[in-house]
Amino acid sequence: MARLVTIYGGSGFLGRQIARIMAADGWRVRVAVRRPNQAGIVRTYGHVGQVEPVFCNVRDDLSVAAAMADADAVINCVGIMRRQGRNSFDAVHDEAAGRIARISAERGVERFVHVSALGADLKSPSHYAASKAVGEHRVLEHRPDAVILRPSAMFGPDDTLFNKLGGMMRLGPILPLPAPRAVLQPVYVEDVARAAAKGATGEAAPGIYELGGPDVMTMREIARLVARTTGRRRAFLGLPGFVTGILCFSLDAVSALTGGLVSNPVMTRDQARFLRSPNRVREGAPGLAELGITPTAVAAVVHEYLWRFRPSGQYDAIKASAKNLRQE
Repeated sequence: MARLVTIYGGSGFLGRQIARIMAADGWRVRVAVRRPNQAGIVRTYGHVGQVEPVFCNVRDDLSVAAAMADADAVINCVGIMRRQGRNSFDAVHDEAAGRIARISAERGVERFVHVSALGADLKSPSHYAASKAVGEHRVLEHRPDAVILRPSAMFGPDDTLFNKLGGMMRLGPILPLPAPRAVLQPVYVEDVARAAAKGATGEAAPGIYELGGPDVMTMREIARLVARTTGRRRAFLGLPGFVTGILCFSLDAVSALTGGLVSNPVMTRDQARFLRSPNRVREGAPGLAELGITPTAVAAVVHEYLWRFRPSGQYDAIKASAKNLRQE
């Protein structure tokens, strides 16, 4: 019988790619999510019955254990960028990570992969980054043999960075840009998924891997790349730190006063604090190279999904070509 992997958070941006890769390698895949009825797309990644979404509440021991039954490998990629009701940073990144690791050890699961974040640091002023670091410690308490992945900002068809900037390109010729000097090392989501798959199959040695792409970019450089890719000429107005802080505070306040009905679409205060430190792979840290994965450049991929933000969408190239036609 084919081996079984349980992927917690397997219907998310990264989890879906891991599920697809594991299914293609012949594994049975159990996708543990809060709303399995909304995760039906993962069923199409394999043969009938090969990929199965199941209900799981990562705050509950019995629910986590049931989703893990008979699993040969476990991958935890549950994570949030902002508080969502009872799902706080501590509940998801700390307590849930430790719970999944502990139960996997109790069940004797052979391999364990945990997805953290580049910049995870107990001393970080960002609650997100600090909670990610605590989660790593919780995991290692129970699974010292774990493969821990720390990806930088991930890009791909459903990402929340390049797509958000693509949408902003429609707003006008001058765009305010929070944290313009923030440094990122964007990594392709499929490269991270392949790294996770290597951890689950035993091709990756236990340890912590920092995952970044070949390009180290500031937020302003990323915005300029998005503008070129979408065929829009835009001037970017970099917002100073104190202005960014006021903007983030105001948007967070609106979200809090409306009980989350109006979300913060730009940047939270915690995200602003997180971006104060360069989010790049440390020199000498194990990464994609040690996993035998060649990192994919941003420019090689983003044009494949940012086309919808061009002035004429999918017809932009056709219109440009038509301008060169001569009337006879």
